Amino acid sequence: MSEDSVVLLGVKGGPSVLPGGSMPTSSLVRIGGRDIVLDCGLGVTRGLTAQGFRLQDLNTIIITHLHSDHYLELGPLIHTAWTCGLRHTVNVYGPNGLGDYWRNFVASMSFDVELRQEDEGRPELATLVQLHPIASGPVFELDGIRVSALRNNHPPIEETYAVAFKTDAAKIVFSGDTAPFDGFTEFAAGADLLVHEAMLAAGVERIIERVGLGERLRKHLYSSHTLAEDAGRIAAEAGVKALALHHLVPCDDPVLTPDDWVRAARTHWDGPLQVGRDGLVVPVGN
Repeated sequence: MSEDSVVLLGVKGGPSVLPGGSMPTSSLVRIGGRDIVLDCGLGVTRGLTAQGFRLQDLNTIIITHLHSDHYLELGPLIHTAWTCGLRHTVNVYGPNGLGDYWRNFVASMSFDVELRQEDEGRPELATLVQLHPIASGPVFELDGIRVSALRNNHPPIEETYAVAFKTDAAKIVFSGDTAPFDGFTEFAAGADLLVHEAMLAAGVERIIERVGLGERLRKHLYSSHTLAEDAGRIAAEAGVKALALHHLVPCDDPVLTPDDWVRAARTHWDGPLQVGRDGLVVPVGN
């Protein structure tokens, strides 16, 4: 039995948080004996510790794109790990712009950071992070884990990526935030697990009514996200072994139930299916 898994720490698409609702997007990929954090939406730190993850062991983070629901808590996660005893380099992979974010985060916390470095003898926080830009193609290879990226379709952002994790034993693919696009089925082909974003048309109008943004929001949602029916179709076309729905839009509509997501995905997909919820552990290869 494989010990590889994906933990969906926060499954909500979008940055808003409602009482009793899910948290924005973050995941923990456990593959080849390593733990890799993918995206750092609000709540990632609490989500990791709820899984028994020791923050001082944090070493690798990938950010798929610079929407706030995917990187708002990147700085606080690293800072909190630092207060837990982190002393080694954390490698952070992501689009251009993360360098500005990190420098400005450290600057915004300068009173606390400099005080703790001087008063408590902690290592210099700013230099604990090594930033690596990503593009379509290989991202890194370490201990038999091969990580690659593919630019997806999430306008108006241009630097936005799907990510694949591969070992000799497993392949895990995340769509990232995206509308369907050419080339993704080949990228995801044969994956043991495809984690794909999903949207329900039935809930889109209620989102628009609730936030009051009208046609511009409607256009954004339909041009940059994937309906659950299409997520199922893509999974079938890619010949993956299992599908998990993630970054759910809308995630917090009381009218919609997990059965609605299942019915939509089942339009084209009849294989193993998980509807994301915060803290869901999805085994890979089992």
